[in-house]
Formats: sequence, C-alpha cells, structure tokens
Amino acid sequence: MKKRDVYLRGIPLQEASDRFFGGLVNHGRELGMEGEPVPVDVGALFRITAEPVFARLSQPAYHSCAMDGIATRSHATFGASETSPRRLRLGEDAVFVDTGDPLPKGFDSVIMVEDLVETTPDEVTIIAPSKPWQHVRTVGEDIVATELVLPENHRISAFDLGALLAAGVTQVIVRRKPKVVIIPTGDELIPPGATPETGDIIEFNSRLIGGLVQEWGGEPVFWDIVPDELEALTEAVRKASLLADVIVVNAGSSAGSEDYTADIVKSLGELFVHGVAIKPGKPTILGIVDGKPFLGVPGYPVSAALSCELFLLPLLAKMLGQTVKDRATVNAISARRIVSVPGMDEFVRVKVGKVSGRYVASPLARGAGAIMSLVRADGYIEIPGSSQGILESSEVTVNLLRDVEEIDNAIVAIGSHDLALDLLGSLLAGEYPGVNLSSTHVGSMGGIMAMRRGEAHIAGIHLLDEETGEYNVPYVKRYLDSKDYALLNLVYREQGLMVPPGNPKDIQGISDLVKPGISFVNRQRGAGTRILLDLELRKLGIGEDKISGYEHEEYTHMGVAASVANSVADVGLGIRSAARALGLDFIPVAWERYDLLMTREFLHSSSMDKLFSVIWSQQFKDQVSSLGGYDVSDSGEVMWEG
Repeated sequence: MKKRDVYLRGIPLQEASDRFFGGLVNHGRELGMEGEPVPVDVGALFRITAEPVFARLSQPAYHSCAMDGIATRSHATFGASETSPRRLRLGEDAVFVDTGDPLPKGFDSVIMVEDLVETTPDEVTIIAPSKPWQHVRTVGEDIVATELVLPENHRISAFDLGALLAAGVTQVIVRRKPKVVIIPTGDELIPPGATPETGDIIEFNSRLIGGLVQEWGGEPVFWDIVPDELEALTEAVRKASLLADVIVVNAGSSAGSEDYTADIVKSLGELFVHGVAIKPGKPTILGIVDGKPFLGVPGYPVSAALSCELFLLPLLAKMLGQTVKDRATVNAISARRIVSVPGMDEFVRVKVGKVSGRYVASPLARGAGAIMSLVRADGYIEIPGSSQGILESSEVTVNLLRDVEEIDNAIVAIGSHDLALDLLGSLLAGEYPGVNLSSTHVGSMGGIMAMRRGEAHIAGIHLLDEETGEYNVPYVKRYLDSKDYALLNLVYREQGLMVPPGNPKDIQGISDLVKPGISFVNRQRGAGTRILLDLELRKLGIGEDKISGYEHEEYTHMGVAASVANSVADVGLGIRSAARALGLDFIPVAWERYDLLMTREFLHSSSMDKLFSVIWSQQFKDQVSSLGGYDVSDSGEVMWEG
C-alpha cells in the first residue's frame, strides 16, 4: 500500500522564514558565497564584489589640460584686462595645447582659445588674467591611487566598469554565483518539444524557476526529469548535493501517496518546514541536505513562483550579500470582491490601470496552475490571514510587477471577452510601444457595472434586450446616466453551440440541451452569452434546472471551448472563432453585436485616437475576419452616443 503523508501544520509565513534561515545558521551554514576573480569587462556586469576594490592608479595620472588654448604661468597674466591687454611670448610665457595634453612643466594654468584676443607667430594677447590651475585637471582629481573605488557587496554597473579600468583595475573579486540545482519530478512530465498524450504534462517549471534564479544572480543547473520513485528521487537529491549550493525540487511536496520529498529531506538532512500558511504555495518544504539549503516547491507554476519569491529570493540575496528590495506599490480600488480563506496569507495577482486619476486593480484567475496569470499580472495584492477578503471598490495596496509608467499608459478594458479584443490589444502594443490594453473578463453586465463605478476606460458588451430586440443601448440607458456614454462597434459575431468533432451526441439546437446524458458548460452570470442562452430558453419554455451543467461556469469563450474539447462537457454556447480555434463543430444560434462601451469624454481622447487607428486598419479587419464567424463591416463606427 502506498504511503500517504500529511502536512505538518501550515505555519505562518514569518515563522517559516525564521525556521528556515535560523535552521541554516544552526547547522553552521555560512550563507555568504566565496569570491572568485573575473576580468573587468562586460562579463563582470551585475556581479557582486566580494571585497573592497582600491585604485591602483590615479586618474588623471598627470596634470592635464582641460581645454584647447594656451598653457601659461598664472603670475605672468596678472593685471591683464580689456583696457590693459597683456602680450605673452610663445615658447617662453605660453605654449599652445589641446585638451588632454600634459600640462608643460613650469606652467600652472590654461587659457581657452576663445579668450585669446590676437595671435601672431611669436605672441598671443589676452585681456583677462588666469587663476592658478585654471582649466587644468590635476593628478588624482577624479581618482587617487589607493582610494576606495567600490565597497564590498556592491552590484557592478556599467559606470563601475569604466571607473575600475580608469583606476588601473583589470581584475575584480566577485562573489561566486550560487549554483541552484533544479530537479523536476513526476511520472506525468515530458520534456519540452515532445508531443503530449492524454495524461502528459510538458515540463516547463524548471525553466521558469531557472529564469528567476538567473534574474536574482544565481546560476541555474537543470536536472533531468525524475520519476515519482523514492529511490530515484533520493539518488537525484544526493548527487545534486555534491555540486549544488542550493537544491530545489519541483513537485512531490504535497501529501499524496507519491510525494516523497519531505521524507527524503528527513533521511538526508533536516526538515525545518513542511506546509506554510500561504495561498498558493501551502505545500512548500524547507530544509537542509548535506549542508545545502533545500527547497521543495509545489508543482503548480503559480505556487512554485510564489514559493521561490518568498524563500529562494531572500536566500540568494543573503548568499550574495544583498537585501531584497521592496517592490514599488500603488494604492488602488479593487474592481471586484475577493473572498479569502481566514488563516492563510493569500497573494492575488491583478491587472492594474489608471482610470480618472485613480488606480484600479482587477483580480486575475486564482488557480495555482494558471501560468498565464503570471504573464498577464501587473502586480499582486497580499491578503493577510486575519482577513476574510476584500470588498468590491475598497482600497488595496498593489505590489507592482511592472513599471508604474507602463501601467499609467494602459487602456483598461473590463467586460465581455472576445478574441477580437485580444487582437486589438496585440496590434495596439505593436503600433504604439509603451501603450497596452489591460483586459479583464467579467462579462457584459460586469463591464457595465465597472463603467458605472468609473473603474474602466472601455467595456466590451453584447446584451440583447428581450423587449426591443436591440443590442446594448437599452442596458446602457437602464443602468447608466446614458447622456455621458457612447457605444462603438468592434465586430458582429456568430454565437452557437460548440460540440466535439462529428457531433457525437447529435445536438441540433438549444432544445437538445435537455436530452438525457448531455452535459453543458455555461458562461458566468452577467455574461452576454449567458443572457442570450436564458432568452432562448425562455422562448422554448425550458427551465434552467432541466439542463445538466447549467451551473458549470467559464469566464471566456475559449474556456468553454476547452471544456468541450477536453470532454469536460458535451456542449457549450460560444462564438464560432473559439470553436474553430480548438477544432470543434459549430451549430449556429444567432449573430450579435459586440460593442465597446465608453464615456463620451474617452471617445474624444488621445487614447481613443490610438484605438481608432488600429480598429480602422485593414490589418485588424483582416486578422479578425481570418478567425471565422466575424463581420467587420461596422468596426470602428459609433453606433450610439447619449
């Protein structure tokens, strides 16, 4: 029978950190890396000095002329003025010099060529005296031999390279980069480039972690994938400890029957922590093996990244004699309510944009396996374990992952998702570097509410009014002060039922959703697609309780398509382009108008001018049309202005 371990209690984050670093010290582990010599060249850039660096030479090494002109003796120029010009004999009282020339012996000043009134082959005339050492760079003016150039634990910059070479230093002692061996483990893992079959997962976490290691000043060492076998993983950790400064095992840290990491640490060293009260990342393991710091990080990428940031980053910083700098922060308004589990410090990744002079934070997908949330995030909110979450529109502190200037230039879109909106964002960034479309998907009604609260620049909506048969305008009038708003068409698009290739359940229309054995995947409440479905159901007199899977929700059309493509559901309602992207069959239901809702003020803004230039472009229209199921005949047209 396979062994199933249990977590040690999820201890608070600060206590886990104290146990880890305190345990390393108790084992006599000196964290500071020893020094190694490197040439003073671009290869030394960003390395950390292991000892102070002193100048070997003075700079300049001789008294040098700082201007083109004449070198002279200052006392010989005394009394010169416009009313009493003074003539200096060349070769005796003056010598012509160029910038950088050694100051001739016996001379102590330089007069710029622009200040010479008259010159002859034998004399020059001046109308102002010179001061001692005027326009002269004296020996050691910049650097004096033996003076400190760089202190210990200094991160070498490009300017430092120049100063070191100027000071005669051609080799510098820097801290050796900590070697971090990264061991991926799991029977389901396959290497990048291999074709995955059912049950296979491409192993990418090691490169994610390795990239962080390199960014933080370490040297990643990538191990081959190790299967979920106690002996194989034990041997891998033992071998890694012979060449590593730090060991990281990815996956195998949880409490499953094949999660051996904690026991391996106990057998080869000492286990300090198994289970930290953080979300994501609870199954983190911290210990020591053969005198080497050991981290066991969860297999989900978001969990792995957070565990590394909380424990590996400060570890590498200590090894390199550095401190972890606090991230820049902004105060923002939360666009949605965020529910959190008491007793766990939760880290929620968010999109951030500036709307009407204030920052707005929209939470991204919170699943620990959502790798794209790491790509899309502008920052994160830390929710302490003493809290039960964050209320909608409450103020939060966002730790930024991007420059604030990039966030300030974002156009914030909160509302319904569409692939055309994704293309718009991509083309916008290509046409206007530094400008980006920050898009969060909360459905059409969510977009209208975000606009009402002043939390977005634009909102994608496609809401059919049952009474009038009109798209979008009735909802704007119903929920907003309509005189202040406008609707711009982005596309018309075709909605329909997405089914597996060949339509094995023979689904022909909405009425077939009630057939026995058919499972449905829906969009979230407030989504225009959900509203369209409910209208169609009412026309047919079908209650939502008759549809198996009606409560199964996805937040994007691609999410619905993926559920059908992966046999999570038999059918879902969505746009043709999503079905086409994943090779699904499509049963048309209706064409709908997908508009961008915005204020009239934004409609006439410089930011909207940039969006117009992209939406009106043939490139945008061609790319959207190529997706299938779109009509771009009215793209960029103002459909209604309040």
